[in-house]
Amino acid sequence: MELKLDNITPEEHEELQRTVFMSTIDQVKAWARSNSLWPMTFGLACCAIEMMGTGAAHYDLDRYGVIFRASPRHSDVMIVAGTVTKKMAPLLRRLYDQMPEPKYVIAMGVCATAGGPYIKSYAVVKGVDQIVPVDVYIPGCPPNPAALIYGINKLQEKIRYEAKTGKRVTSR
Repeated sequence: MELKLDNITPEEHEELQRTVFMSTIDQVKAWARSNSLWPMTFGLACCAIEMMGTGAAHYDLDRYGVIFRASPRHSDVMIVAGTVTKKMAPLLRRLYDQMPEPKYVIAMGVCATAGGPYIKSYAVVKGVDQIVPVDVYIPGCPPNPAALIYGINKLQEKIRYEAKTGKRVTSR
């Protein structure tokens, strides 16, 4: 965005261009939202151990503004970590519906993304995207903490991109 002011010197104009930040309210809100994610943990299997390790002192998700919440009403991100069974699917959907808008979902691990090694089981959902819309997929069995941090960074980029373009990007 170009600043146009009359009666200023070229040096003053250059200083203004260098020091004044122009943005929209929506972009500022998206920046704040992307840097203060409150995920609701939905750890179902082995991947939950890696998710807990990522939130612990060594990797410390707090430095990215990620604070885990126990209630869906206080969360804006659901991290589904592990195998989703058909018996657990309605509960996952209910918790998703209880989250306030805007809400995002991260599918962590091959079990959450595609069913994993249990894909031939009649009792396992073949991907959490059959129940709720997924924004970020993190592959691995289980994915390491660096992969989860990378996935959270991708979600932050997606939130900022959606604010800039004005449209919601879906993965379905």
